[in-house]
Parts: sequence; structure tokens; C-alpha cells
Amino acid sequence: MGHGRRYLVNCSILFAELPLLERPEAAKAAGFDAVEFWWPFPAAAPGDAEVDEFVAAVKDAGVQLVGLNFAAGDMPGGDRGLLSWPGRGAEFRDSVAIAVGIADQLGTEAFNALYGNRLDEVSADEQDDLAAANLAFAAEAAGRMGAVVLLEPVSGSPSYPLLCAADAVAAIERVQRASGASNLRLLADLYHLSVNGDDLGEVVAQHADRVGHVQIADAPGRHEPGTGELDLERHLGALEQAGYAGWVGLEYTPSTNTEESLRWLPRERRAARQS
Repeated sequence: MGHGRRYLVNCSILFAELPLLERPEAAKAAGFDAVEFWWPFPAAAPGDAEVDEFVAAVKDAGVQLVGLNFAAGDMPGGDRGLLSWPGRGAEFRDSVAIAVGIADQLGTEAFNALYGNRLDEVSADEQDDLAAANLAFAAEAAGRMGAVVLLEPVSGSPSYPLLCAADAVAAIERVQRASGASNLRLLADLYHLSVNGDDLGEVVAQHADRVGHVQIADAPGRHEPGTGELDLERHLGALEQAGYAGWVGLEYTPSTNTEESLRWLPRERRAARQS
């Protein structure tokens, strides 16, 4: 199993030893043909020069930018997205416009819209209404270029309301019913789902047709495969048997350094194999 599997590197968490703009080149040098990033700018609306530098770094490296997160707030400070955050809608929509502009130049296929933490001062219903409106907006913008918008269950953030696959699927279905959007997908991060208590076999059985992107890290620890107890090979194989033919994003914290943490994946398996 795994023949023809396409791996990519998340350059926001791997190659963190290097400045951000040097990471696409490092990924290419390590044998990968594709990368993804969290929102790569300090602000939701960076200047043109910052955006141009980022695009040039990816182009010059000769890798494809498959996935990109929309702005998600202050991630190191604990923020986990703007979709459901009243008062941050303009920032979110600015980042959607910028992300779509980047994707137009780099062929990006998927955007990850982090939902946002629950807030004490706003009702959950109000936040969910706002998230649905923002998701519909993002889906329309992405759909104009044939891309999908991803919704991701996340662990380790006590106020983040999407914990299991069913939570994200319910939010997706709500937007589909209201707006007709057909390009919303589940981001199945096998680490987050497992840590949050989802049975990965059940996720595949119930939701494989909804999965638009997959990310992996071992658990416990969120390090490279082989450092924990998840049978990632088995779960990826099950997804593929269920019809998933997309990318597998390496989104883990290297237990040592990035180069050593990649030893589990032989170099000849790192290049993209288009089937």
C-alpha cells in the first residue's frame, strides 16, 4: 500500500530551522515537489511586496503550493481562526482575497479555513451563524478558480469547537444547505482526530467521500511517523481504498531536526507521483 501516494511538506512547521522564505527550496532539495503553508504573513492583509516575495520563493524553488491557510489570528498566542469571530470578518475576507490571488499564480488547490475559538461574550449560535456566512463567502471565492475550502478539527485548543470529523461535516452540510456550495471538504488531520478521540477507521468508513486533504503526525507527541502509536500506514491505506487520491501533508514537529525527521520516508517516495 502507498504506491503512488503523494506527500507534501507543511513548511510552517517543518524546516522551521530556516527563514520562512527559504523553506520551499529546502523542501525541494529534500526531494519533495509540493508544499503547504499556514498563513505565511504576520498580518491578515500584507503589502504587495510581502506577497510577491512569498510567491517568488515558491516559484523559484520549483515546488507547487498545494495548500494555504487563510489568516487565523495570532496562532502562537492561541488564536485558531477567524471564521466565527465577530469583528474580524473584514480581516478574514481580506485574507481570502490575498490567498486567492496567490493561488492564481501558484495553482493552489485547497484553502484551510480555521473555525475560531469559542468566545465567552458571544453566543455559540451567533458564532456559528457568522462562520457559516464566512465559509460560504470563502467557498465562492475559491470555487471561481476550481479550488476547495477545508474545515479542520483541531486538538490542543480547549475553546476550539470542531473536535471530531462529524463536527466539521455538520458545519459543512449547514453551509451546503444554505448556499449550495459544493466545494467544502473535511481536512482529515489524523493526529488531531486521534487525539480528540475519533476512531480513525470510523472516520474513513463514514466520511471518506468528504475528505479534501489529509495531514499526518504520530500520536502522542505530534512528531514524525514512527515516534508514537498511530498505525498511519494502515489508515492512509484505508483512505486510499475508499477513494482518496489527494495529497498527504506532513504536518508534524520534528523530534530532532527536519532532515533527520524525514528518514522514515525514503527519498524515492518523496516526489509527487501523479496517477
